[in-house]
Amino acid sequence: MAIPISQDTGPIVLEKVHCNGTESSLTECSFSASDKHVCETGTIVGVICQVRKAAVLRDGGSPCAGRVEATSNSWTYVICGRMWGMNEARAFCKFLSCGDSVSASGNSQFGAGHISMLNFGLHCKGTEEDPWKCEVKPLTHKNCSAEKEVAGVICSGQRGPRLVGGNDTCSGRLEIFLGDTWGTVCDTYWDLQDAAVVCNQLGCGAAIEAPGGAFFGEGNGSIWNDIYECIGNEMQLRDCTVSSWGQHRCSHSNDAGVICSGEDWQMRLSNGETICDGRVEVYYAGTWGRVTDTQWNFNDADVVCRQQNCGSAINIYNHTKFGKGTGPSWINNVKCNGNEPFLWNCSFTQMQELPIADDVGVVCSDHTQIRLVDGGSRCAGRVELYSNGMWGTVCDDSWDLVDAQVVCQHLKCGQALNATASGWFGPGVGPICLDNLKYGVNDSVLWECLAGSWGEIDCSHKEDAGVICSGKMALRLQDGANPCQGRIEVFYNGTWGTVCADSFGIKEAEVICKQLGCGSAQSVEGAITFGSGSGQIWLDDVNCRLHD
Repeated sequence: MAIPISQDTGPIVLEKVHCNGTESSLTECSFSASDKHVCETGTIVGVICQVRKAAVLRDGGSPCAGRVEATSNSWTYVICGRMWGMNEARAFCKFLSCGDSVSASGNSQFGAGHISMLNFGLHCKGTEEDPWKCEVKPLTHKNCSAEKEVAGVICSGQRGPRLVGGNDTCSGRLEIFLGDTWGTVCDTYWDLQDAAVVCNQLGCGAAIEAPGGAFFGEGNGSIWNDIYECIGNEMQLRDCTVSSWGQHRCSHSNDAGVICSGEDWQMRLSNGETICDGRVEVYYAGTWGRVTDTQWNFNDADVVCRQQNCGSAINIYNHTKFGKGTGPSWINNVKCNGNEPFLWNCSFTQMQELPIADDVGVVCSDHTQIRLVDGGSRCAGRVELYSNGMWGTVCDDSWDLVDAQVVCQHLKCGQALNATASGWFGPGVGPICLDNLKYGVNDSVLWECLAGSWGEIDCSHKEDAGVICSGKMALRLQDGANPCQGRIEVFYNGTWGTVCADSFGIKEAEVICKQLGCGSAQSVEGAITFGSGSGQIWLDDVNCRLHD
């Protein structure tokens, strides 16, 4: 990239310069300094030197996205975005070994930086492997704005994504970089939450639609057949879990698409359990920031929930629920009527410095929660899910220890010890939310295991599923005819061990039967009945009171 040498005016200082090439300064060469110059017009000499060159992308969340900063020898500058496009972005992506360009922005999307601006337009053909081989053109109007016209790029990195065949870079057929070529994504289970991550990653605002069926035309090359299971607030598509590896057969007639709002603003709910509850955060000027307010109310929160496709607000919070955020306060003292399409359509102020007001949070009606009920602790009981404003249960069809482990993991209750069925902890009430669960290797919450659809149920509450998790310490009866009789074993410090019979009597047995939901104690048996255990003896001289 050579900055053009202008046709200068003024006196001709040197002529007939002759150097050997070993001199350290031009003044060490022979030359004529006479004021009677015989140079003709157009013979003024210039030179293009080989430069030490480097480039980096900043403030984009990864080495392959952000504001373009280029270094030539010791001079580092940002690029003017006025003539910046996909071809120019492609040259930098190739130079940085970041794949192909996904999007190119010339509006300081990733901030202005604090260095000089190259006030020339860059023009590339798109085939250059080196952006310094692109043409540099003078700007036709006033100088480039360092605040509003800095060039930025999002490169594919190793996997993309990019949107192809739409009206702009924020809509189109979804493609990701597979190996060394671009491929498409199968539309099986592709939904708005998955599309939200793509829009977020590309700086394209909110997801409006997630069309399938090759809505933007059929692609070429490989097809990514695996299923993305995104919550919707992930920063990049690769942060989402992927399930059902290779089990779905798709053709290019099933290519998935994305339509984003294209807004500069974006929103997410952080530090909650789902996309529909958490601390409210907004993305603006290349940075995730805070929403702060001393008078946060349901009108404001309803706008957030509706914008997130999460129904309406059912609870509002300050920072005590979802913690304090970081970054600038992009939206402060917001005032909404409640019918605005986006939070930034409401009245608000912006504050770069740390505000006095609290971060705000919301729980929307379409959020999903999980709990264990009637098991004597938060880590044991009937599995219940909260969805659409009410608690319901899970059918025990296909329910097993692997599914139970997802529940224990989600509740931070250690290992799954038992996956109970047939209403072991009693029948629940309300709707039966899930049936025929099928665990995937990357599932981290129960509703990701769903095989059918919500509400497609052929069970009664007599088939409610339950879980017993280890927690920090757990209890079980082993080698009996059923779970309510057997050798007493305790789970502690990651392993199962036994209980010494010293001082152990009917009172202690009553506590165990109560804890396991097994009624009253009938008798206390020794090792002859249920055999000797193995491993550590965790407890000795156990003494309980009747009300324990």
